[in-house]
Amino acid sequence: MLYTVKEVSDLSGVTIKTLHHYHKIGLLKPREISEAGYRLYGDRELERLQEILFYRELELPLAQIQSLLEEERNRGEVLTEQQELLRSRKRRLEAILQTLEKSLEGSAAGEVLKGKELFVGFADEAEWREALREQEEHLHQTYGVEVPGAQPIDVSSLNEQAREAMEFTEKLADALRSGVSHREEEVRQNIGRHLDFMKKHGHPASPDDFVAQARFFLSDDFHRTMLEGQQTGLAYYLLAAAEAYAAT
Repeated sequence: MLYTVKEVSDLSGVTIKTLHHYHKIGLLKPREISEAGYRLYGDRELERLQEILFYRELELPLAQIQSLLEEERNRGEVLTEQQELLRSRKRRLEAILQTLEKSLEGSAAGEVLKGKELFVGFADEAEWREALREQEEHLHQTYGVEVPGAQPIDVSSLNEQAREAMEFTEKLADALRSGVSHREEEVRQNIGRHLDFMKKHGHPASPDDFVAQARFFLSDDFHRTMLEGQQTGLAYYLLAAAEAYAAT
């Protein structure tokens, strides 16, 4: 049985405009196009649309969904993977919901959650593995870096390092927005505290190492985009600040 675009839209809840877009980018092609120019979809196309929607529930970008669906895997493998990803997300959302409910209860009772209690559920192992996988794939594809297999993940430690990194770059971004020179003492102190933190967490870096890292961030599309997305000019400001820090 073949279905028109309107029928597929009615069955799935996906708008006709979206189905046209999926066809245009090659994500979901119709089985055939009739002599009158109508797009017609079969059962396999409906299954593929279902797989697309499962991935969309995981908030994956369309380009990544297309790449995943182009891999030579059968439908059972795709659905099994999606099941695990959705279960992982469900566990995370349930943990976040529990934290929200505790916060509401505490607020009503005049009590305040403290420390780690405030952030239970905001990052689990599966989420970190996905975040690290994207970066590792970029390093491998772009630079040929061989990344070791799955390693144990200390979620608490990674969360702490991520918070510190965000605070560090946000302070730099604030300085840049405020017109503070990259040579100012407050910027130097910020860099010094950041390097001390990294050393305490097993990532010792000399000022020259930090310059090399900042230069890499500026030259690499993946890392430059992240910094520039936080504040325009931040990647360049970071390198200038690192070089000034290392020079004194």
